[in-house]
Amino acid sequence: MPVAIRLQRFGRKKRPFYRVVIADTRNPRQGLTLDNIGYYNPLTEPAQIQINEEKAIKWLKDGAKPTETVKNLLSQTGVLQKFHNKSENVEAKEESEGEQEVSS
Repeated sequence: MPVAIRLQRFGRKKRPFYRVVIADTRNPRQGLTLDNIGYYNPLTEPAQIQINEEKAIKWLKDGAKPTETVKNLLSQTGVLQKFHNKSENVEAKEESEGEQEVSS
């Protein structure tokens, strides 16, 4: 099942408010979602962005693809940096364990 991290629009006309959600890519924007990981309010100065880092990293590890806008939001909040650091640490540990097994 192709899963995406995307925005779901709320709010009235010309007053948008978005939730950052996990959804099947085949569902419409306002359709069924799997998980809600935060929100984005572009009308405040500065824009409010609140994202649950643990859930976001978990879904990124599971293969969810963020849309371009969500990718920018995750980058601004530092979630993408933490995700990349964690994945690099895991790869480095696997390589060092592999080297230790070969040398043993």
